[in-house]
Amino acid sequence: MESGFDSYAEKYDSWFLDNRNVLNSEAALVAYFLRKGQKILSIGCGSGLFEQILRNDYGIDIRDGVEPSSDMAAIAVARGLEVEVATAEDCRVRPEEYDAILYNGCPGYITDLDKALRTSFASLKKGGKIILIDIPKESSYGILYNLAKAVGTWDHPLLKGIYPKNPYPIELASKACWRTTAEKVEAMRNAGFGDFEYAQTLTRHPLYSDNSVEEPVPGYDRGDYVAICGTRL
Repeated sequence: MESGFDSYAEKYDSWFLDNRNVLNSEAALVAYFLRKGQKILSIGCGSGLFEQILRNDYGIDIRDGVEPSSDMAAIAVARGLEVEVATAEDCRVRPEEYDAILYNGCPGYITDLDKALRTSFASLKKGGKIILIDIPKESSYGILYNLAKAVGTWDHPLLKGIYPKNPYPIELASKACWRTTAEKVEAMRNAGFGDFEYAQTLTRHPLYSDNSVEEPVPGYDRGDYVAICGTRL
């Protein structure tokens, strides 16, 4: 199965490894709502980089993933995951199998989020958690990325002096369609989730977000990376 991330797998990893404080800030947010000993499915697991960090640094062991890019999936398998090469919308249902399902950084790349969330609902145990983590459309990064996407490059007068030293590859930024926090919550609620909780990180301007590691804080009103946790009611 082809994906927008095929042929960009190494570039994706390289960007995170060149922005390690951003990577570690985001990893801390990913770990925020997860617990040791849970059976967790990672939707859009990519190269398995975050899952490797969660295992090594937080003791959170994720072994099951879904990823549409065969290039990304191959790297994730090498990092210890069992990966179904499929989209979030069309992956197989695993009836009430998981304690938690993670969507880290992928909601903006999912075309039919409603369908994906319905599939995840069926795969969660009753009382299980779903965690959507992404750049909100209304955030500083969301506005910056959409501007870069609109002009098709980081090298544009409108962007001069306002984007990070190592910006996210334009090939990947241009493929995303970020949603607002409110839009994601509405989709989650329509799929049957409730009791929402929020956490956020990358609260500095994008120019400075890689200067140091941030610990997550509750809420969604100032972070450029926001986690929404819902419960299967």
